[in-house]
Amino acid sequence: MNALFRLSVKFFPPDPGQLQEEFTRYLFSLQIKRDLMEDRLHCAENTAALLTSHLLQCEIGDYDDLADREYLKLNTLVPRQDRIQEKIMEFHQQHLTQTPAESDFQVLEIARKLEMYGVRFHPAADREGSKINLAVAHMGLQVFQGNTKINTFNWSKIRKLSFKRKRFLIKLHSEVHDTLEFLMASRDQCKVFWKSCVEHHSFFRLHDQPLPKAKAMLFTRGSSFRYRYCAVYTCSTVDSPVLSPLGSNSLLCPSPSYQMSMLSLPGQFPSPQQSPILNETGTARPEEEEELRRKRFPTNKAYFIAKEILMTERTYLKDLEVLTVWFRSAVIKENAMPEGLMTLLFSNIDPIYEFHRGFLKELDQRLALWYGRSNAHVKGDYQRIGDVMLRNMCALKEFTGYLQQHDEVLTELEKATKRVKKLEVVYKEFELQKVCYLPLNTFLLKPIQRLMHYRLILERLCRHYAPDHSDQRHCKEALKEVAEIAAQLQSSLIRLENFQKLTELQRDLIGIENLTAPGREFIREGCLFKLTKKGLQQRMFFLFSDMLLYTSKGVTASNQFKVHGQLPLHGMIESESEWSVPHCFTIYSAQRTIVVAASSKVEMNKWIEDLNMAIDMSKKSQEKSDLFLEPSLCDRSNRSSDEVSLEQESEDDVNSSRCSLDKQSHHRANTTLHVCWHRNTSVSMSDHSLAVENQLSGYLLRKFKNSNGWQKLWVVFTNFCLFFYKTHQDDFPLASLPLLGYTVSTPGEADGIHKEYVFKLHFKSHVYFFRAESEYTFERWMEVIMSAASTAGRVSLLIPKGPNEVNGN
Repeated sequence: MNALFRLSVKFFPPDPGQLQEEFTRYLFSLQIKRDLMEDRLHCAENTAALLTSHLLQCEIGDYDDLADREYLKLNTLVPRQDRIQEKIMEFHQQHLTQTPAESDFQVLEIARKLEMYGVRFHPAADREGSKINLAVAHMGLQVFQGNTKINTFNWSKIRKLSFKRKRFLIKLHSEVHDTLEFLMASRDQCKVFWKSCVEHHSFFRLHDQPLPKAKAMLFTRGSSFRYRYCAVYTCSTVDSPVLSPLGSNSLLCPSPSYQMSMLSLPGQFPSPQQSPILNETGTARPEEEEELRRKRFPTNKAYFIAKEILMTERTYLKDLEVLTVWFRSAVIKENAMPEGLMTLLFSNIDPIYEFHRGFLKELDQRLALWYGRSNAHVKGDYQRIGDVMLRNMCALKEFTGYLQQHDEVLTELEKATKRVKKLEVVYKEFELQKVCYLPLNTFLLKPIQRLMHYRLILERLCRHYAPDHSDQRHCKEALKEVAEIAAQLQSSLIRLENFQKLTELQRDLIGIENLTAPGREFIREGCLFKLTKKGLQQRMFFLFSDMLLYTSKGVTASNQFKVHGQLPLHGMIESESEWSVPHCFTIYSAQRTIVVAASSKVEMNKWIEDLNMAIDMSKKSQEKSDLFLEPSLCDRSNRSSDEVSLEQESEDDVNSSRCSLDKQSHHRANTTLHVCWHRNTSVSMSDHSLAVENQLSGYLLRKFKNSNGWQKLWVVFTNFCLFFYKTHQDDFPLASLPLLGYTVSTPGEADGIHKEYVFKLHFKSHVYFFRAESEYTFERWMEVIMSAASTAGRVSLLIPKGPNEVNGN
């Protein structure tokens, strides 16, 4: 007899549109076509008609009434095709000029959202004898009654899967160790389903392959099945699945990827979806994967610039979800936010979020097709990004009004947290959640900051292209559009960033009120050593446009800093370095003189420069601020201004913050405030502005100093810090690395690293190596990390800055 072999997809990723190889997407679309024909992919008639219309476009090209009818007459693409034929043809008319590759992409995009996508039924019965169907998918086990899904057991909830004859057993993680039991028709059917479950868990969730047990020489008992990865997926590299945090029925439904990521632990290798190259023992070998990928992927710089837009857009959308999904859910659950503020906040942010969801899909599709294998690839029709950027930058103009209201949103949110106690509690508790990896109000600035990122990336792309390049015109027009919007919002962004920093400090400082007083500007924060009777004591200093605060950090539950003194700039004399102690300088105020020492000459010069500049500006200002602390926190000794203060700060003063009324464990170790304290350094407002411009995201390979292998991680750079994720769809970082004080360089001979595009991060005994995918991405990571690690900016926002001054030249 002649054997008939049929290709069949075994593992259905959550987003097959992320498959990088066009041929693999074509194979997946054939599977969807078969499922539709065989009535496995149940869906509404409208959806079935839309899917069929894309398949029709793929098969015969653009709409032609006669050709459509003839083809549909000879081929049945969907059950009950006659009933929806006119609808199919109506949809087909809308796909003019759509290539086969685009049609495949649309088929996968529609199919993945259907409940029956990738579902393979295994008939069973529950304990009551009711007929059900079991199925296994990327996220776990599913239970259906008929074609309706009635339950899902995520992998993170399952402790053990087993079978005993006809009984299939699921043991769950719980206090009482629940065990669910299902009855199948035979032991063989039970075993087949169990094997399928194990294989799916291995493919989607298992990071390390279990070592096989030694086989008996003569006799064996039980199943001969072993964990192994099938070769089905090696024909492609699947980027991490994208799971929207918005459910189909509610904007408040947390992301399924949040549940899936609960088992993602630091130090584990990527799943087979990210690392398809396996060695003899079945574990991932990222180095071989990278070498093969490097041979296959382009070296075109424009591609990697466009990819930077895509990578950073993914992070930006996740940042918006912190507000639109997670924070909204928190305040609604506790009914903590006044209705007026709810309307103001979410009516501004929701339309922006929805727009960028669509924009990200366009970017995803274009980058996936950039190096596809269709005829369009030969023509170069997809090797451009300008048309996508121009279309979306023009559309962004509609949101200028929303963005201009962000000033009001930030102000009203701050007022409400002071006025409504319940909102204040929810706000603080939410900031302690892992998903809120930055101070909450920084996420409100992201939409305006994102415009600046678009402008900078498009400028880079325009500089790269030759004047006669086909993509140059669209890129220049897109740059013109976004530059126009950015110019309108530039002054607003400066105000918002200043206000955000002041409100952040207000929460971290004990002993001062009204830090966000109108007209006050933040200039620099950092660690200095203040001279007291006990000698030099570590203090945290904060320089504003009208005053200088110094504080100490107590061992408290809240990890806040207690204000010990305030020196108004009005009447202050310019500081100078004159002491024999290294890096020491004197600050002369109208009421007090203090002596401080910096950690280095560079740090000392930064402080003196910013302090003298602020004093000079305050002299010229006609407005005198009277928003100072109560007398109890001012100088208690009434010493003359020319007498050096050697005040002795009592233990009661240093530790008094222990009895703070705020009993919340409100502490985020990677904020610049705490990092400056531990790294003995300082940061200026111009450093903050530079860091905002230099945000970056993407996959990197990481290696520790004494480790052998490389680990693939999704890395986000923002706020002077690297945040590490397993994949880009994870909702919160696994770890973070504050960069202040680090040095960045290329590896030396002693490091023994003989790979391309590797950079080295070093601080004291801590050494990390990171490997980028191309020369362009390597240079970009070096550039942004250097800007954060060196904190070269020295000029405050009180005076205009030239480009050289911003970079500290």
